[in-house]
Amino acid sequence: MGFNQAQKRAVLHREGPCLVLAGPGSGKTLTIVNRIRHLIEECKVRPEEILVITFTKYAAAEMKARLLKLCGGKKLPVTMGTFHGIYYGILKWAYRFGPENLLSEEEKYRLIRHIASHEELEIFDVEEFLQDLTAEIGLVKNNGLDIQTYQSKKCAPDAFRRIYCEYERMRKQARKIDFDDMLVLCRDLFLKRPDVLKMWQQKFRYILIDEFQDINQVQYDVIRMLAAPEDNLFAVGDDDQAIYGFRGADSKLMFRFKEDYPQADQILLDVNYRSTSNIVRNALRVIGHNEIRFEKEIKANRPAGASLHVQELKDSQEEGQYVADEIEKRIREGVKAEDIAVLYRIHTDARSVVEGLLEKKIPFQMREHMANLYDHFIAKDLQAYFRMADGEFSRSDFLQIMNRPKRYISRESVSGSRKISFEQIRIFYEEKEWMQDRIDQFEWDIRMLKKMAPYAAIQYVRRKIGYDEFLREYAAGKRMPASDLFEALSEIEEAAKPFQTFAEWFAHIEEYTNALKMRQQKREMDAPGVRLMTMHAAKGLEFDTVFIVQANEGRIPYKKSLKEMGEEEERRLFYVAMTRAKDVLKITYVKIKNGKDAKPSRFVDELFEGV
Repeated sequence: MGFNQAQKRAVLHREGPCLVLAGPGSGKTLTIVNRIRHLIEECKVRPEEILVITFTKYAAAEMKARLLKLCGGKKLPVTMGTFHGIYYGILKWAYRFGPENLLSEEEKYRLIRHIASHEELEIFDVEEFLQDLTAEIGLVKNNGLDIQTYQSKKCAPDAFRRIYCEYERMRKQARKIDFDDMLVLCRDLFLKRPDVLKMWQQKFRYILIDEFQDINQVQYDVIRMLAAPEDNLFAVGDDDQAIYGFRGADSKLMFRFKEDYPQADQILLDVNYRSTSNIVRNALRVIGHNEIRFEKEIKANRPAGASLHVQELKDSQEEGQYVADEIEKRIREGVKAEDIAVLYRIHTDARSVVEGLLEKKIPFQMREHMANLYDHFIAKDLQAYFRMADGEFSRSDFLQIMNRPKRYISRESVSGSRKISFEQIRIFYEEKEWMQDRIDQFEWDIRMLKKMAPYAAIQYVRRKIGYDEFLREYAAGKRMPASDLFEALSEIEEAAKPFQTFAEWFAHIEEYTNALKMRQQKREMDAPGVRLMTMHAAKGLEFDTVFIVQANEGRIPYKKSLKEMGEEEERRLFYVAMTRAKDVLKITYVKIKNGKDAKPSRFVDELFEGV
């Protein structure tokens, strides 16, 4: 492949700082590896003096493989690795750290899980909560924040403070450092020991950084120190793809680069070789609404292709069926299942698509852990009600729901029983007439449920039995937003619509649960099957066909992230999702979400401006 003018200019850049703005599909890896070869072969730079930093081990391995191929199989001693890997190497040299001093991500995760288990926290998806907690601990360290004044966004500030301080105490007691400590300790080392810094500056005279938009403050500080005094710093990134603010990345550092290095060259890789011009044009129409960004004119190298398709559906169930039907069509047209991706903002948005694919027996792979909606305590409560309505009077089911809502029934009323009956409870409370009325009402409600389909039964439990009121009291007692609980309940209610009997509903839950377990035990991304993943996980990937689902206001942009990260990061995330598509891009939204009217995302509205 030849180079376009911008790529050639980037490859031939000789010395001093340079900021390369590399849009999606613009050939940035090709540009970086060819620049390395140019430095070695044409500029006679020793390979040992070149440092290449990526954000993932996968990206570093791909870069090494590309360079090896470019140099005809000749291995060159260029240093390539992640920020953590490079900084750990420096610390290893300085402090004689060994593997025994390194707290692996798994150990860190286990430690935080253990500490968090001692806090009274109401959590639906434990795995997701622990990931958020781990990321937030990293955010505090990477940005040098004061833990005493920091306000956590993931749990009660006092609880987070206790978890953080206990984690640090146990980590230090074990004489271990975690990945975030590597960055902080490396910065401290360079500040305290100018002689050590000078040695590493002389070793790495040319520094190239990939995905520069994902850098955080500590990483930036260290890299600036390392690049001085020659400042041969070649930073490649795209401010429009900065989507990791929640992890502490600061996209504004790309603008700081221009302030810190006013003499820096700025090059725009302005040709998208991946997507059709229709996809590129529409993606630019959306991202153009962001105010804090470098102005860019991006051109598509490919013809117009299929028009972008935006589909309105009645509800999540219809959306899942529509996406499954369209995927089936693409596979019939010759597209491999693994070249098709379904992208969503949060894990729970995948449920209806998973159900649609299961129904059609279309294989799929899920890249990340996805919480099972039916593991939520609300789903367990409903299942207990319905099993009792079906005549299964087990003690465990009765204990689960006897005071949801509050009926003041004591556990002692069914002590020693494996199967219970309302008659034995009446006998226990025979001297309390007011309790007899409550027991009569409970039995009447169970009998009423027996005649209903699951969807109607859930509405009866909510409104007639008083489950909604129980949830409000429960949320207040746990100091958590009631809206989180009602969202889960409404999702379960909506998912129950297609089933006529409890037996059908239970069979569906079992099939869905088993399918999730199977997919999550086998998450290899090279296995055949449609790819289901969050927009964040799709970064850096590309597919023939992409579906973006649940493009509704409140979900995209995600209402919780709007408060924390702001609209512009959410818009960048939507832009990243759109630009994963090479040939076909379909965006879907629903008119009714969890029984309420829903509006299309503001980003969908932006696609139609001027059309």
